[in-house]
Amino acid sequence: MGCEVRFVETAVEDVITDIAMGPFGSNIKTNCFVSEGIPVFNGSNLTGFSTNDKALRYVTPEKAKSLGNALASRGDVVVTHRGTLGQIAYIPNDSQYANYIISQSQFRVKCNQNKILPEYLVYYFHTPLGQWKLLSNTTQTGVPALSRPTSTFKKLSIELPPVSYQAQVLETLQPIQRKMALNQRTNDYLERCCQALFDDIQNDHTNEVIQLSDVAAVNPKRRLSKGSLARCVEMSNLSTRGAFPNDWCRKAYNGGMKFMNGDTILARITPCLENGKTAYINFLDEGEVAFGSTEYIVLASEGLLPAEFFYFLARSRAFVSYATNHMNGSSGRQRVSAGDIETYRLRVPSSDQAVRFAIFAQPAMEEILNHSLENRRLSSLRDALLPKLMSGEIDVSKVELPTLPNNHLYVD
Repeated sequence: MGCEVRFVETAVEDVITDIAMGPFGSNIKTNCFVSEGIPVFNGSNLTGFSTNDKALRYVTPEKAKSLGNALASRGDVVVTHRGTLGQIAYIPNDSQYANYIISQSQFRVKCNQNKILPEYLVYYFHTPLGQWKLLSNTTQTGVPALSRPTSTFKKLSIELPPVSYQAQVLETLQPIQRKMALNQRTNDYLERCCQALFDDIQNDHTNEVIQLSDVAAVNPKRRLSKGSLARCVEMSNLSTRGAFPNDWCRKAYNGGMKFMNGDTILARITPCLENGKTAYINFLDEGEVAFGSTEYIVLASEGLLPAEFFYFLARSRAFVSYATNHMNGSSGRQRVSAGDIETYRLRVPSSDQAVRFAIFAQPAMEEILNHSLENRRLSSLRDALLPKLMSGEIDVSKVELPTLPNNHLYVD
């Protein structure tokens, strides 16, 4: 049976109360940033359905006030209009901060929640149809951008059911979102614990200082025949916040850095290096070789230290700062060389420290892998359900819901 609820084609402008662009770039220069204050979003904060609070920068409250309409609050929807197009996320009610400044590449939307729930608007524009509408006015020259972003967005149409039905759709999806969020929080916690163990080793001044090349191979040789089908991890799919890549594909090998389980890969080019694009490889089959960008550096343990040790080395502030300071090349295309990475100096753990690190880090990274693979499966399930729920093909009108709390904006 089809859905008995009526869906009405509605213009976005009829269900929102405000829409505003981010500030001009000249209004937020590098010297505006401070150590704490009002956080400023960037594209990495819009990678899911809800915003995240990773790698934020800050401006003073006075500076934020001067930026006026660029201030976004909990319940607002934030859309990328320049750069990584297709990003759209809502600010959940359990966000770390009450207010945020959106970037010059974003605009924000306030919903009339008597007509549309912010989560529903975001979910809709994550469906294939919604993404097609969102990207329908993309300019093809230079940096990808939406033409006349706010005026175009307001004119987009959405097939809209009553708010009560929207809540039922969201409640159907929330168990998936909550489980994915729990997995991600657990992964983040495990990484923080491992990073703390690594930092303790580096802060122990009784440990010997050595060169990285003494304990790790930089860009080790891996065999992969030209034209052979293999897994490929593109630069765009390296995470800035965790060990597991966002995605991968299979295609014919035609060049690029090669790696296998136990290797750490990291970007060597600006701005990907500074942004923390790094991964620990442990999802391949035994003996499998994968490949990726020529702009990767690959680290592999020579056997003295656990393989996981080098992932947390690559994530450490001291290492990233060193690599960034050793970049060479023309502005905008600077990169660090493998030779400079080989000469990085670090403190080698004692035998007892290495054992303790391995005892914790190895099962932790295995657990992170399991959670990440589960999230891939859950994401596929959610993405398969989304268009069917949003179109009414799957009718949830008979689903009995608990009373919807005031803070119904859940994190993903």
